[in-house]
Amino acid sequence: MVQYSRLIDATFAALSDHTRRGVLEQLGRSDASITDLADRFHMTLTGMKKHVSVLEKAGLVTTEKVGRVRTCRLGRRAMAEEAAWIEHHRQMWAQRFDALDDIVEELKHQERHHERQR
Repeated sequence: MVQYSRLIDATFAALSDHTRRGVLEQLGRSDASITDLADRFHMTLTGMKKHVSVLEKAGLVTTEKVGRVRTCRLGRRAMAEEAAWIEHHRQMWAQRFDALDDIVEELKHQERHHERQR
């Protein structure tokens, strides 16, 4: 089996939460402070800090503190490992579904042939 880094686990864990995915979408549009993000997602500052921390550990977000304001922006990771993992599994499932389609078509063909013989 292919071995993946711990970073891929952290990335998928970070992406598993809808709030964190929303934060990434928001940061894709513009940088934002943790306060702005907490307001946008109707959360406490503590709750949003935890979400941002998970995203930061996965390398998906970076933060910079200037005075009392911590600004968040998208990280620079391209998520190549994650994309490769998804593509590998997409191909595997596509092959399995293609094989299943072949079996269904063969069964339909046999059924039509059997009906004609009656």
